[in-house]
Amino acid sequence: MKYHAVASGPSLVEEATQALLNLKIMLLNTAGIKYLLLAIFVFWGSINGMAQKKTPTPKSKEFFKVKAPKIQYVKPDTTVLIEVEELPDPASDANKSVPFNPSKKLSIVSEDTSSLDLGEQSIVEISEEILMDSTWIKVAGYYAIWDTHNINPYKMDGRQLKEEKPLQLVDKQNNRVSKMPLVSTPITSDFGFRGYRWHYGTDLDLDTGDSVRSVFDGVVRIVKWDGGGYGNYIVVRHYNGIETLYGHLSKQLVKIGQFVKAGDLIGWGGSTGRSSGPHLHFEVRYMGNPFDPERMYDFPDYVLMSEEFKISSALFNYYNQVKKVKARKVTYHTIRSGEVLGTIARKYGVTVSQITRLNGISTRTILRPGRRLRIN
Repeated sequence: MKYHAVASGPSLVEEATQALLNLKIMLLNTAGIKYLLLAIFVFWGSINGMAQKKTPTPKSKEFFKVKAPKIQYVKPDTTVLIEVEELPDPASDANKSVPFNPSKKLSIVSEDTSSLDLGEQSIVEISEEILMDSTWIKVAGYYAIWDTHNINPYKMDGRQLKEEKPLQLVDKQNNRVSKMPLVSTPITSDFGFRGYRWHYGTDLDLDTGDSVRSVFDGVVRIVKWDGGGYGNYIVVRHYNGIETLYGHLSKQLVKIGQFVKAGDLIGWGGSTGRSSGPHLHFEVRYMGNPFDPERMYDFPDYVLMSEEFKISSALFNYYNQVKKVKARKVTYHTIRSGEVLGTIARKYGVTVSQITRLNGISTRTILRPGRRLRIN
């Protein structure tokens, strides 16, 4: 008996296995892909987060950094409120009138003196009717310059004088006498230190409108306004070689080149320029160098101390002390309506206690508009 192989289809087990395989493939093509993509996304996000922690960006640093607040400084309006008591501005005539700084050259003469006879060294008598500059230069043989703008154009340091120079202040034979600048001469401030600076004249008390007179015969050299210092002032050159200055006048009554006799009215007293009240600022100078007027005048007794005066270098040695002192400005505030100590102190950057101490007041003091308070 012979047997023959017969081809038959897949068995039931094989068919079931194939069905399961097809199902897996289907799942992989749908949900499986989604789960795979989700896993990849989560994995990538975790890696990126770790990288950010390791290398933080500058922005994250700025987020946690504490920044100081910006404070805008507002400069106070001091055009009206601040006053500085009788301290000349750097550009004022008063500040430029002292020649004693060796490192600073003096002002150049602004007048044309080419036509003047500068070689004359003797005093020549002239009549009162001759008022012109060139003639006057011959009269004041001690000087070589006639300048109607600058108080001190002479380029001479008084400390360099090698010998005494006698000056005849009064010449009775030629009717050249001496007078006082005011009817009464009470002193309010002497020549010398004033606080932290040097005061180059003597202050004499007066009322606004009082008569101011020339102390010797002479010719008016300067009639000028100096807002930062002397105010309205006059400089007179005298026969005896002295020059005198009259400051803070309310009005000048003479002109440049005018001849004046001792006792002639030249102006009215006032409080112009850097002045804290009506007074006459009176200076005596030799070759532009100021010296103490009380070496020449006895103001309380209303008299000239001597008819002759000796000029020497010792008169100007005070400058050796001036150089060692630093000037300090004293600031004042004029109270406005509604202001209190706290706002004033903040305006100038000082404390309330400093203002009360400097002015002798307390925090309970009533601040009346118009009153001046010292700030420093």
